[in-house]
Amino acid sequence: MADAHSVVPASVLRNLSDKLYEKRKNAALEVEGIVKQLAALGDHEKISAVISLLTTEYTYSPQANHRKGGLIGLAAATVGLTSEASQHLEQIVPPVLNSFSDQDSRVRYYACEALYNIAKVVRGDFIMFFNQIFDALCKLSADSAANVQSAAHLLDRLVKDIVTESDQFSIEEFIPLLRERMNVLNPYVRQFLVGWITVLDSVPDIDMLGFLPDFLDGLFNMLSDSSHEIRQQADSALSEFLQEIKNSPSVDYGRMAEILVQRAASPDEFTRLTAMTWINEFVKLGGDQLVPYYADILGAILPCMSDKEEKIRGFARETNEELRSVKGEPEEAFNVGAILSIARRQLDSEWEATRIEALHWISTLLDRHRSEVLCFLNDIFDTLLKALADSSDEVVLLVLDIHACIAQDPQHFSQLVVFLVQNFRIDHSLLERRGALIIRRLCDLLDAERVYRELSSILEGEADLEFACIMVQALNLILLTSSELSEIRKLLKQSLANAAGKDLFVALYASWSHSPMAIISLCLLAQMYPHASAVIQSLVEEDINVKFLVQLDKLIRLLETPIFAYLRLQLLEPGRYVWLLKALYGLLMLLPQVCLYPFFLGITPSN
Repeated sequence: MADAHSVVPASVLRNLSDKLYEKRKNAALEVEGIVKQLAALGDHEKISAVISLLTTEYTYSPQANHRKGGLIGLAAATVGLTSEASQHLEQIVPPVLNSFSDQDSRVRYYACEALYNIAKVVRGDFIMFFNQIFDALCKLSADSAANVQSAAHLLDRLVKDIVTESDQFSIEEFIPLLRERMNVLNPYVRQFLVGWITVLDSVPDIDMLGFLPDFLDGLFNMLSDSSHEIRQQADSALSEFLQEIKNSPSVDYGRMAEILVQRAASPDEFTRLTAMTWINEFVKLGGDQLVPYYADILGAILPCMSDKEEKIRGFARETNEELRSVKGEPEEAFNVGAILSIARRQLDSEWEATRIEALHWISTLLDRHRSEVLCFLNDIFDTLLKALADSSDEVVLLVLDIHACIAQDPQHFSQLVVFLVQNFRIDHSLLERRGALIIRRLCDLLDAERVYRELSSILEGEADLEFACIMVQALNLILLTSSELSEIRKLLKQSLANAAGKDLFVALYASWSHSPMAIISLCLLAQMYPHASAVIQSLVEEDINVKFLVQLDKLIRLLETPIFAYLRLQLLEPGRYVWLLKALYGLLMLLPQVCLYPFFLGITPSN
């Protein structure tokens, strides 16, 4: 092998490591001239020896000035080689790249300068080292020394120019490196990465959109950066990609949808807004591609419908309507079970708007895919029952609408009523707070008589007598006062003359017997006055305590309401309604002596 020492004078080698920059620079110019002469002679063996000498004895030297001289020398050798430099790049570039991690900032600076000069000479041939150079530049962009950062920026601009004009750049090899770097938090590195993404996306021959799923999450991550400039750059890049997506005939919506769903739950408001903007566009553009992801997308939309930011809520509402307008079919990968699961989870949301929309989705699925939804009934039924205790009346009413829809099938109707009674038994406060609303709504949505017959059948055999009494009292009050049960009241009033009324009276009688005042009310409503009087007479053996008197007071107050107007008018015919008089006098006698002045004290029969 050729001896480089015989080619390069000792004085040149000595000056190349001098502490003075001017001497090193002049020595480098000498090296350039020597290499140029050798290149003209075609003596590449000696050129290789010179490069090897500069590498081993200078760039890898423990002395900083030697390393600086070696870097200047390698750049000078490249300039001397001019068009023939490409065949020696594998010798020249690695030691320069190695110097980027040198502990001495001045050496790192000279490495940037050297690689800049090398790149200017070789241009496109430089691409073979692109990934290593990119990795080095990425680190240098966050260098602690300002002059090194500045030199790295100059080199970065040159490398970008070379890449944009090269036909040898491999985006496939570059993307894994980019993806690996995208989650770095350093602001300088982030600016560097966004800059490269923007530049590469501007090159017509490079399909950055096709690889967007690989670095999309990283761009969204930058939207919450503390630096306004980085947020702005990331947003600008994302906006450009979204516009490209709108204009592209082929886009991988699926992979990106998964990323957007996660980012829609970001604690950062700007990130959530951008994610919802993208999801909104994806739902409009994605078509069948997005069907398998509808459940995940819905999981992102529903919480955003209660976002504190109006713009986010607006996009969420619009996207939700778009999503609901798509009438997907299970055979098209439309996963009814997954969507139901998302809606069920959102019923636990602290936000009313989210809970309401989750219920709308369950209702929509019931309407379109009833048989599939009923297959998952066991998964959602308990949650729907718990939702009856919701603090929002609108939520409760929607839950009842769903329950009524499910209960159209006889077996589900019985199941609903049984579970409803169980819930009331477990949580008495639910009966107090929501009982009337729940029962009235079910009677309105389903057949009121059917509801009351089923409730009566269940309560007839109730083992917890105290609960049965409370429940019957609640049902009795609803029966006597609610407009939804007016038809039942009419039927019961005709019990003496109508077989259907009599049958209903008998159906209610056994369970109504759990409460003395309820059974008396039922008898008075059905105009069974002899039996009402007999029941009242039997109460003398009851323990007349405060609870008893409270219920008695409620009954007397009910007798003064318009519901019992017909009864009061019957008092004008005492001879015809003797048993009614006896029943009312019986109630009067049950009252404490201090209460002996109710309205019917003046109903004594005339002589």
